[in-house]
Amino acid sequence: MSKSDKPNVDQTELVNEWNRVMPTVLQPADTTRVWADEGDLSAIRVHIQAAGHTGYSFDFKVTYVDSREVNVELIDVQQGTTHIDERGEIVQMLIDDYVRHIHECAQALQKVTHA
Repeated sequence: MSKSDKPNVDQTELVNEWNRVMPTVLQPADTTRVWADEGDLSAIRVHIQAAGHTGYSFDFKVTYVDSREVNVELIDVQQGTTHIDERGEIVQMLIDDYVRHIHECAQALQKVTHA
């Protein structure tokens, strides 16, 4: 894959765009925070705090495969301040849902990443 396939966008600008768009693809009560992955210039980190009383939060690493496609990797799941096993059915359903929302956000940002 040639380097020209990667988004031709400054990582800081990418983070700003993700912080702007990501809340629009989530449930209104969910909260999110996006920041640059300091160890990988083609990646960003996405933290999602699930709405409700579960106290679940999810951390993902999002890496651009090309200007339109992202690879989403689950880094951590916590309930409150406790790291939990992500294999439970409810947690898996939430992970699948959030991964889908992350892909939706990447699609919505194509106009920015596909120069």
